[in-house]
Amino acid sequence: MRLSARVDYALRASAELAVAGSHPVTAVQLAEAQQIPPKFLENILGQLRRSGLVRSQRGPEGGYWLARPAERISLADIIRAIDGPLLGVRGERPEHVGYEGPARSLQEVWIALRASERSILEQVTLAHIAAGELPAPVQKLTEDPSAWESPSLI
Repeated sequence: MRLSARVDYALRASAELAVAGSHPVTAVQLAEAQQIPPKFLENILGQLRRSGLVRSQRGPEGGYWLARPAERISLADIIRAIDGPLLGVRGERPEHVGYEGPARSLQEVWIALRASERSILEQVTLAHIAAGELPAPVQKLTEDPSAWESPSLI
């Protein structure tokens, strides 16, 4: 899986918003805190706002804040808002691609890969990131990457 700079910046800015709670944070404050180019970040925040993940208010008391509690925003939600589906093959869902001959099983591999990504990215929320406490199955993977075979993750 390759994460774009846009997704990386969106995740980092969203983690800052999770820590801020309901207090508005300006784009400049977010950019400075995470060393993100401000103009680039404003575009990303606009995408998050249009996706319903972030709210904004203009003016001297304005800024950005999460549109729902950090516990209810997964990393997958943010990635989809910025870059679209978690796994696509030539711009298509894995179920919609087909291969012939010896490559036929590739479609099943792409489907399994997407399921594996989802099992991690949908269970990790902004609250986990902000608190620095990952769910136990994900934490286990960071300590022992060979644990990916765990039935709780697949």
